[in-house]
Amino acid sequence: MAAREKILIVDDDRDLVATLRLVLERAGYDVAEANDPEAALVAVEERRPDLVLLDLMMPNSTEGFQFIWRLRQRPGTYFHHLPVIMVSAAAERTGLRFYPESGDGSYPAGASVPVQDFLDKPVEPAHLLDKVQEALVTAWRKR
Repeated sequence: MAAREKILIVDDDRDLVATLRLVLERAGYDVAEANDPEAALVAVEERRPDLVLLDLMMPNSTEGFQFIWRLRQRPGTYFHHLPVIMVSAAAERTGLRFYPESGDGSYPAGASVPVQDFLDKPVEPAHLLDKVQEALVTAWRKR
């Protein structure tokens, strides 16, 4: 039996997490969750998911941005190529940008957020599954 692809959901909205988990598990994915960026970083280290669904806004402001920056700064190609889909009520409509500290070199100042895609809330189940599959295929094929 082939291993199921692992997805980590990072969101503080437990109702949304439960809904996303149900949709993804019914589609055959192995799903884990983290309710804040710190727990998410630990989960990424321990579980090595194949994809992360990441909320932009959590209790302490735009923690999704801090998570993705810290994830991409970890050494190793896994952390640089792990596909991340940002899920937000605002991300796609506002064109938010990601600004690392100057002189860092990982991403140029003003570069787009280093994620594979954005999904607007509320998330349609079929659209979610399409985006997840597309990101998984595209990200891991490039490696």
